[in-house]
Amino acid sequence: MKVAIFSHCAIDTISIGDYTSEQIGGAACYGGITARKLGLDVELFTKFGSDFPAEEYLTNNKISFDNALSDKPTTRFRIKILNSDREMFLENQCDPLEFSSVNADGVVVCPIFDEVSPELFEKIKNDSEFLFLDPQGFLRRVDSGKKVYLKKTDIKLSKVSAIKVGVDEISNIVGDSSIESMKTLNKMGVEYVLHTNKRDISLLVKDKLYSLTLPNKDIHDTTGIGDIFSSTFCCTMLKEKDFLWAFCFAGGAAQAALDSHEMGLRKIPKKGTVQVNASYFYNTIKFKQI
Repeated sequence: MKVAIFSHCAIDTISIGDYTSEQIGGAACYGGITARKLGLDVELFTKFGSDFPAEEYLTNNKISFDNALSDKPTTRFRIKILNSDREMFLENQCDPLEFSSVNADGVVVCPIFDEVSPELFEKIKNDSEFLFLDPQGFLRRVDSGKKVYLKKTDIKLSKVSAIKVGVDEISNIVGDSSIESMKTLNKMGVEYVLHTNKRDISLLVKDKLYSLTLPNKDIHDTTGIGDIFSSTFCCTMLKEKDFLWAFCFAGGAAQAALDSHEMGLRKIPKKGTVQVNASYFYNTIKFKQI
C-alpha cells in the first residue's frame, strides 16, 4: 500500500531550556518516515532547498519524491519547547507546492506554513480516495517578530475523510473546542474527527465519541508528535480498515515517541513498540453516545 504526503520538509532549530539543536523536520519527514516504519510505500509532494541535509536520508529510507529541489532555501522554524507548550518562529519559507496527480491508496495533507493553496487543496481532494487533513499550516500566520500564531480561516472540508485538530486549531475553524464543534466538522463532511488536547485524545465517528488519555510522563521534544499521530492513523486505516484500531495505534505512536525522550526524527518509534501501546490502549478506550 502507498501513502502520498503533501507538506514541506523543514529544518527546525529546537530549544529546550539551555539546550539547542538543529533537526530535520516538517510533516513530510515525520509523516513519511512514520509511514515507512509501518510498512507503507511513501511518495512526498514537497519542496526543499540546497541547504536541506536529508535528501539522501529520505532516499535511503525508500521515500520517493520528484521535482522537490527549489532555488529557495528550505522552510525553517525556530522552536522553543516550554513543557507541553511551544513557541514557533518562521525563519524561512520555501516555494509553494504544485499539483501532481496522486497514485496512492491514501493522502495526507499537512501544510506547515502556507505551502498548500486553497486551489491546490481542491485538486488534491478531487484526486484522492481517502484524505487525511492536519490543517495547521492553513491557519498559521506570523506577527512582526516572525512569531507564529493561528488565525480563524475558512477551510472547505468536503471530501476530507479524517481530520486532526488541537484545541486552538478547532477554535479557529469552527469557533470553539467543544464536542459540538467536533460534530460541526462531522456535519461539514469529515467522517473521522480526531481532537487532541495534550494528554487527552478523542475520536468522533457519527454519534459516538471515543477517548483515550496518554500516561502522564515527562515531556521532552514534542516537535512532530502530531505528524507521527496523523500518519499512523491514516496508514493504519488504509491497512486495517478499522477506525478504533487506527485510533489506538495513533495514540500508541504518540506515546512511544514521547517515551523515547529523543530529539527530531529519532523519536519516531518502531512498529512493534507502537503495537504494544496500541493493544494496551484498546483495552482502556472509553466511549459515549452524543
